[in-house]
Amino acid sequence: MIDENLARLRTHRNNIHRYRKLLGTQLSELERKFLERRLSEEQTAIEKLATTIFPLELGVVNAPQRASPGAA
Repeated sequence: MIDENLARLRTHRNNIHRYRKLLGTQLSELERKFLERRLSEEQTAIEKLATTIFPLELGVVNAPQRASPGAA
């Protein structure tokens, strides 16, 4: 199950890379809008999948507090 999810993440990441690369080329307005929409969809999909695989949000919630210089 984890291997499948990681493979999906890789696929979405590869698609994002490919779409960004294509957006750097000369495209018609229709092609550009299509790629931008697909890029947005891929980014949303990777975010959703990442939150299901890694449900913990790593942040500064439990970061150690630094003592102020005059507190000692």
